[in-house]
Parts: sequence; structure tokens; C-alpha cells
Amino acid sequence: MASLGLSFPPAAKTPTYLASSSSTFFSNSSLSVTTSQYRSRNSVFASFKCDMPESLNVGNGNPSIPIINERTLPKFLESARMEKSVCRTSTRLKLFSGTANPALAQEIAWYMGLELGKVNIKRFADGEIYVQLQESVRGCDVYLVQPTCTPTNENLMELLIMVDACRRASAKKVTAVIPYFGYARADRKTQGRESIAAKLVANLITEAGADRVLACDLHSGQSMGYFDIPVDHVYCQPVILDYLASKSISSEDLVVVSPDVGGVARARAFAKKLSDAPLAIVDKRRSGHNVAEVMNLIGDVKGKVAVMVDDMIDTAGTIVKGAALLHQEGAREVYACCTHAVFSPPAIERLSGGLLQEVIVTNTLPVAEKNYFPQLTILSVANLLGETIWRVHDDSSVSSIFL
Repeated sequence: MASLGLSFPPAAKTPTYLASSSSTFFSNSSLSVTTSQYRSRNSVFASFKCDMPESLNVGNGNPSIPIINERTLPKFLESARMEKSVCRTSTRLKLFSGTANPALAQEIAWYMGLELGKVNIKRFADGEIYVQLQESVRGCDVYLVQPTCTPTNENLMELLIMVDACRRASAKKVTAVIPYFGYARADRKTQGRESIAAKLVANLITEAGADRVLACDLHSGQSMGYFDIPVDHVYCQPVILDYLASKSISSEDLVVVSPDVGGVARARAFAKKLSDAPLAIVDKRRSGHNVAEVMNLIGDVKGKVAVMVDDMIDTAGTIVKGAALLHQEGAREVYACCTHAVFSPPAIERLSGGLLQEVIVTNTLPVAEKNYFPQLTILSVANLLGETIWRVHDDSSVSSIFL
């Protein structure tokens, strides 16, 4: 039996973050972040830098990772609504991680002041997955952190087996924390005789025994309706907005761009948070899966800083062709912002080609070291997910965080 056992060190003390800068987009708003060189998925923090703007000068090709201050949330989420007391001490809450993104799970545990639960995950010689919880979860509220990223089917099956293991160990509640929900793009039939795989995956998770799903920036809102169990939809926009607010960009020079018609609602909500910035739309037509063809631009970007907003970057065809069109139309700089860095080949070659000033993503997916490039910036959503988990466990409002 080939072993890929997963073990975690005891929860380390959260590093102290120091830097702070003022927002040019918002009055009475500031941002406190730090940066570090990104590490491999199984490593821990190595070093930290205080000056976020200087961290973007990455001549060695490594991306920078702004991380929110210790036990704090993005400034966009700080208001009177956050004053409601939430119980943050519970021996009945257990947090476990699969093998897909243990680094994110460890950061969530740091924010929550918990240790990751001990779990033994192995692969048999024929590829079958073995899961054994190595501590009692009887009567506990269990949260399983496992994005269904590449290899998608293997990580999905691992999640299902982990849910089943918790259910058979008499866990009171099992919540699947899925930072990236694979198959989300297969949410409807666009041609005859197609499957709706998003609904199928939702059924599998429900039948495995999950009581609740916590997901980040689903590709489309209707995917929540595919589940017959409660779904908490976490919006990662506040983390990206906080970072953009630290940039020395005048709000008058800013325009938010949707890379396609389907993302207009997302881009409009994003623009509203950025001092109600103007909106532009890239009209694109697809000739096949993962193949995008840009046609024209709706809106004015001449002399402006364009911020393209999408939920994910896969092969980067949409983003790069859109960036090329924006430059042709006179855009001064082009930034690309997305939550999920899928980065399927040839995404890295396209993104590092010089059309984009910066590519801003989050760590819902692990970014392999081979996929580092100078324009890449990775923001942590661990604190946002940790706060959401506390609120779900305490039966407090989650949607009020994002109002």
C-alpha cells in the first residue's frame, strides 16, 4: 500500500503583521497587511516584509502575498454590525483538512486559535483513498476544508470519503468547506444531450452525509440551488478590494471591466464598492471549451486604469485577449483580479506576457511554485473563512458580514 499520509504540526502562533497604508478610494478607510514569499503547499511562513508596495518589485519571479492583520477582517467588513459577540471558544468544533490545500486550512486554524484535527489519508496502490480520523468527533461540529481542484476527481472523492468517515464517527454536524467548487461551470445545458455536472456533484456531497456547504465565489449563483442542504456563499471581493484600495490610483482614473457578458453583475457590484467606478464590458464569443474570441468593447477605457474582474482564471484566454483589447482601446494599465487561480496550461505563459500590470488572486487554490511569475499577487482568504466558520458554528448571521 502506497502511503500519502497527511500529518500536521501543532498550531503555530500567528505571526505579527505590521504594515498599514491609506486608501485612495475611500474616506476613513485604511489597510493593514504584510507580505511574504509564497511557499509550497506543505510549508509554513518563512519571512515577512512590512512595506506592501515595495513587495511588488519581485525581480526573482516570486509572487507576493499580502496577508490580513492577525485576527482582523478586511476593512470593507468592519462596521457596527461586527460588534455582535460571537462565541470563539468551543471544544465541540473540529477543523480538518484534506490534501488539496492544507496550507489554507492551517491559516484558518491560526485565525480561529485551533489546532487542525488529526486525520490519516492514504492512497492504495490501485489509487483507492483511505481516510481515518485519529481523534474523536462524537457529538462535534466538524468542518472539512477541501477545495475540489486539480486533480479534481481525486480531491472530490477524498472529500466524500472524509464526510462519510465523520458521519460514521457520530459527528453531530458535518460542514464541507469548499473554497473552490469544481464542476461549477457545468451548471446548465448549453447544447442537447449535455450533463449538468454541478447538480450531480451537489447530490454526491449531500448523499455522502454533509449537513452544510460553505463555498467561495461560486461560478454562478444558481449552483446554490442544486444542493438540498444549506449553502453559505462566501464572497472574497472584500479581500481584493482592500488590496486595490492600497494602490496609488485615483478613483477618477479607474474603470472596472467585465471580461464577458455573464460577469456583468459581478463587475457591477465590484465597481460600486470602488467609489461607484464606471463599468466596461468585453463582448466575447466562444468557439469551444477553453477557447475565447474577443469581439469588441462596450464602454470607455481610454487613458484609464482598467481592472478586469472574474471569478476564476483557467487557461487565461479570456483575460489576456480582453487585456489586449483594452490596450488597443487606450487603457493606461490593466489589472486582472480573480478569486480562483486555476492556472491550467498555457495560463502562465499568457499571464506573464506583459499585457497585465498585475494579476491578483486569492489562495482558495494552492499555487504551485512552477506557476510563479513576477506579476502575481496572492491574497489570503483564511481570516474571512475562519470568521464565517465561527459564525456558522455560533448560529450567527453570515450574510450580514458582506452587507
